[in-house]
Amino acid sequence: MQTESDPSPHTFAPTTGADAIVVGAGLGGLAAAMRLGAKGYRVTVIDRLDMPGGRGSSIAQGGHRFDLGPTIVTVPQGLRELWAACGRDFDRDVDLRTLDPFYEIRWQDGSTFTARQSTEAMRAEVARLSPGDLPGYDRFLKDSERRYWFGFEDLGRRSMHRFADMLKVLPTFAMLRADKSVYAHAAARVRDDRLRFALSFHPLFIGGDPFHVTSMYILVSHLEKEFGVHYAMGGVGAIAVAMASVIASQGGRLRLNAEVDEILVDQGRAKGVRLVGGETLAADVVVSNADAGHTYDRLLRNHRRKRWTPAKLARKRWSMGLFVWYFGTKGTKLKWPDVGHHTIVVGPRYKDHIRDIFIRGKLADDMSLYVHRPSVTDPSVAPFGDDTFYALSPVPHLGIGDTDWTAQAEGYRQKMQAMLEERLLPGLGDCLSEQLVFTPDSFQSRYLSPYGSGFSIEPRILQSAWFRPHNISEEAKGLYLVGAGTHPGAGLPGVIASAEVLGKLVPDAPRGVALRLAAE
Repeated sequence: MQTESDPSPHTFAPTTGADAIVVGAGLGGLAAAMRLGAKGYRVTVIDRLDMPGGRGSSIAQGGHRFDLGPTIVTVPQGLRELWAACGRDFDRDVDLRTLDPFYEIRWQDGSTFTARQSTEAMRAEVARLSPGDLPGYDRFLKDSERRYWFGFEDLGRRSMHRFADMLKVLPTFAMLRADKSVYAHAAARVRDDRLRFALSFHPLFIGGDPFHVTSMYILVSHLEKEFGVHYAMGGVGAIAVAMASVIASQGGRLRLNAEVDEILVDQGRAKGVRLVGGETLAADVVVSNADAGHTYDRLLRNHRRKRWTPAKLARKRWSMGLFVWYFGTKGTKLKWPDVGHHTIVVGPRYKDHIRDIFIRGKLADDMSLYVHRPSVTDPSVAPFGDDTFYALSPVPHLGIGDTDWTAQAEGYRQKMQAMLEERLLPGLGDCLSEQLVFTPDSFQSRYLSPYGSGFSIEPRILQSAWFRPHNISEEAKGLYLVGAGTHPGAGLPGVIASAEVLGKLVPDAPRGVALRLAAE
């Protein structure tokens, strides 16, 4: 085997000049393949799972469809623009439904907060909890919009691989107080602890600690208000299947149940991949949708790295792990009528619990839960009259603390069930049918996520933009990155945007070759 001290060249089959390989059929990888197909490349997408979607895939069990990862779509225009770039109509391929309300937050004292798209409805919720905080809430919304235009529409849609570009935007970062955390910004605007939670918990959906992640991420509040929260009928997996269909129509192909073992580099340029089993595939462009940590630590293990060395990766702060309990319930379609599509059940602690997860690495006895009940919107997820749920709890990743999930998973699930029966779903234990549990061990084995982290590298200020692994790799020419671990970051809008950035970096396929491939 080639080693870092043995840079012997590989032997490659000839390519057309417009062959591209995408490692990983997550949503970022599929979007990248669509972008490359639209630029004239013949694309092969390779994934070790048996279906496209990556974290957005699903598992069918006992008549239930458990959507494993993301549950909502925000900024749907990103998907519509992606489809339009391929000459297709997103809304013809995907049935997207607007959710209203978005979600309900429930605290231990019985108080609630219902998030909706209407600004007046949201102001009414704020006034109901803490009327004195209305002026501060109005200021928070304006703050959120300013950060949206700068952080999402500007920085999030262009490459940040040049340090000079980073220097140019530093004054704006300073003006917007990007050094403050999301929680600190919310706390400066409202006094009520419940509202501080409601305005600051969103970074957890992209793997960030609200008490340390840059306040730029308050832009999520504007995203929700401006563009709404949506659900794709058939789950996010239905979007992945539709993406695969577009790729096929472009002449691309998906190779599922196939795992890339190594990205092959010859004279400083990525030239293809080797699969587990030894098969070698040549390419003119290689895109990795694998986790950035896995890409640099494993897939490029035999190539000397300049920036993303194993030691450098080990010093990074990684997003938290996730404990997810997927379960079905029998005959409950009309049971729990006050429980909607999304509910957040808040535990007794906020800041200290977050410290347990991100800093101390302690698996605490208490928890806060995100509960997804898609069957209230999409009957296809469960047998008639039944329900499908998942309950998600943030937990420490495998690189911090000493949690043994083999020994502790069932006990933790039981604590989760007890909390749900007490706070949200009374009588749950009598209705349970199918069950499935994912721990950080599952994320490590299924998705090859370093430390079993749920969202790759945590999006702190010095791990964002230029400081994040770049979309155009510094380690090998012809190698690009998309997905949660690169710029602009995790979350469905982020990974779709990473493919948009890729499309601006990769040159169009040579015209003559592209025309010939299109005619084949």
